[in-house]
Amino acid sequence: MAYLDAASTEPLHPAAREALLAALDVGWADPARLYGSGRRVRLLLDQARAEVAEILGARADEVSFTSSGTQAVHLGVLGGLAGRKRAGRRLVVSAVEHSSVLHAAGVHERDGGSVETVGVEITGRVSPAAFAAAVAEPGTALACLQTANHEVGTLQPVAEAGEACQAAGVPLFVDAAQSAGRLPIPPGWSILAASAHKWGGPAGVGVLAIRKGVRWRSPYPEDDRESRRVPGFENVPAVVAAVAALRARVAEAAAESARLSALVDRIRHEVPRLVPDVEVIGDPVERLPHLVTFSCLYVEGEALLTELDKAGFAVSSGSSCTASTLRPSHVLEAMGVLTHGNVRVSLPRGVSADDVERFLTVLPDIVRRIRHSLGVH
Repeated sequence: MAYLDAASTEPLHPAAREALLAALDVGWADPARLYGSGRRVRLLLDQARAEVAEILGARADEVSFTSSGTQAVHLGVLGGLAGRKRAGRRLVVSAVEHSSVLHAAGVHERDGGSVETVGVEITGRVSPAAFAAAVAEPGTALACLQTANHEVGTLQPVAEAGEACQAAGVPLFVDAAQSAGRLPIPPGWSILAASAHKWGGPAGVGVLAIRKGVRWRSPYPEDDRESRRVPGFENVPAVVAAVAALRARVAEAAAESARLSALVDRIRHEVPRLVPDVEVIGDPVERLPHLVTFSCLYVEGEALLTELDKAGFAVSSGSSCTASTLRPSHVLEAMGVLTHGNVRVSLPRGVSADDVERFLTVLPDIVRRIRHSLGVH
């Protein structure tokens, strides 16, 4: 099986496995306790926090660990809104944010707040001018913009959005889940969320960073863990493993990103040449190095994924016909591109060029057979 779904979750990095096994023996005690074993675990947690902060370009006391990237998003968005109620109840989001951001926006709306959605160009990119105009409106409490899109790979103008937010006095929440560990974190964020399993750490670890001076109030009942930001007992061994993976990924990023980007360029070029009636989606240049999405006309996404699975390829889809949803992808809809027969290929660390060539070899016949079964020739 060739695993080509790294955007969903990256296989565990060897550095994470090694760190996790070592930390399981020493990282079990309560880091809030003053006895020896507790102090040793506190040192592990503080060291992990400092390393993440350095990679993010933050202070150690601005970083907290959560139980998932989704929890980090919900705390970041809802906490940012709760801390700014006096400024207003208006939330600005891009139309292509991750569902975790949009679900938090829905909670805010049901609670009496308002949400303005900024549309995107056909590449999936927000216009900096449109985003700036939205955040400048009176009563804006918070703005949200991802670093890179999780379905099509397009990079967002976070630095420009950050400048616009600063000028308007509005904090910017940034979902960095897809880019952390792969690309440098752009400047301009006030609150940031990331997810360890996206960069090869264990699942169940998220990162929430809140800049000093940003008004933020937890939407949860108060707890004295993680600087009163995140409730619950810290999973220190998993945190240590997550940070080991992040450190390793950042060290490898330049060489591996260039290699994966060349493989993605080959897919972007070859798929429309080999398969008729295909639309390659997302910005061809300003994109994540490892992700490419394309849609095949006259093909159902679920059928395409099933046949690729039988052929030995694990890929995902934003199509309207997948096992998890009956609705078209909100990202593809917002971009105004073809939603049916959608395939997202996201290359994990270490994937071989042979796997990519084999994918390009089997794809045309699979699409042809599905179309033939539907009477399309």
